[in-house]
Amino acid sequence: MTQAPHPDATPNPSAMPPPGTAGTATKGALLGAMFLMATSAIGPGFITQTTVFTAQLGAAFAFAILISIIVDIAVQLNVWRVIGVSGMRAQDLANKVIPGFGYFLAALVVFGGLVFNIGNIGGTGLGANAMFGVDAKIGGAVSALIAIAIFVSKKAGVAMDRIVVVLGVLMIAMVGYAAIATHPPYGDALKQTVLPDNVDFLVITTLIGGTVGGYITYAGAHRIVDSGITGPERVAEISSGSITGILVTGVMRGLLFLAILGVVVGGVNLVGVDNPPAVAFEAALGRVGLHIFGVILWAASITSVIGASYTSVSFLTTFNETIRKHSQWVVIAFIVFSAAIYISLGQSPATLLILAGALNGLILPFGFGILIWVALRRQDLLGGYVYPKWLAYPGLAIWVLTIYLGYESFSGIVDLWSQ
Repeated sequence: MTQAPHPDATPNPSAMPPPGTAGTATKGALLGAMFLMATSAIGPGFITQTTVFTAQLGAAFAFAILISIIVDIAVQLNVWRVIGVSGMRAQDLANKVIPGFGYFLAALVVFGGLVFNIGNIGGTGLGANAMFGVDAKIGGAVSALIAIAIFVSKKAGVAMDRIVVVLGVLMIAMVGYAAIATHPPYGDALKQTVLPDNVDFLVITTLIGGTVGGYITYAGAHRIVDSGITGPERVAEISSGSITGILVTGVMRGLLFLAILGVVVGGVNLVGVDNPPAVAFEAALGRVGLHIFGVILWAASITSVIGASYTSVSFLTTFNETIRKHSQWVVIAFIVFSAAIYISLGQSPATLLILAGALNGLILPFGFGILIWVALRRQDLLGGYVYPKWLAYPGLAIWVLTIYLGYESFSGIVDLWSQ
């Protein structure tokens, strides 16, 4: 007999985007949640990071990608299942476990999301510049208006779901084309996926923090709550959605890795250049390659603007009922504020991005630790659902790893602050 969901599990009817119900939530909403999580991770930093690590490690980077995907799946399986079964957002669960802690978690996530959003809007500007040659700040401002238009729509939730899916597929298709055109050594890459010449643990932890850290951790899970895909009876959909979302991210990183690997093996030096991905695409495909890179960068950045804005505001709804009722307009204000800061900056917000990346790693152990505690000790918050130990205990082990990530991130923040 199906357990009745916890009273707090009912999605808020006024939350933005307008939620469905557990009985009528569509496959489109679940697909949108998968791609929201994936495209939130695939931003300008993701593209640059993958390019730089491929240039450094060569084919051996394939092993780091594999390990990070395995860890990411374990993290998101737990995050989606705890949040999805409970029907409560991460900060609300945190407040149930430790009164007031949810506000602290929300503050961390929102600040990190804001800082990253500035960089994401900057990425749209750079993408527009590569595509059309327009000034990056003009491109960023126009892109922010496009993102705002999505949330102005009366069917903002449906619009968001569809745009992240379409742009996600577009990015994968274009990077896939580049992965074929650059003729990478597929055999060597496959071999080093399991038998690498070089293992760099710092690179692996950096990938994990960049894929499931900060607001990215909760993007898809909060979306399924707003879509009404909640409760113990939806566990199968929730689990498959979390895995698929990470696999989409993994496919994108793998294809980008192959595309860049082909360029590196071909003799192009990407170490120390100002814009490694742009140099790589132009070297591989000529002038058209630069335009293709612009499309990929713009799509990655605009979807990350959508993901960062939506997820950050989903944490703000805890603070105030007015925010909860008018969250659609708060998202718009969040985008406007991020764009205004980007446009007013006299230079690229590189320092802010470094700080935000460090915050992502710092946030992960706080939020993930609460969710694992709920899984192991707070069955009452899961509507009586008996959480599987085979999933919770590996999650506990990974939580220990996130503490290391958090320590490294804190050290990075201290170093940045001292400069």
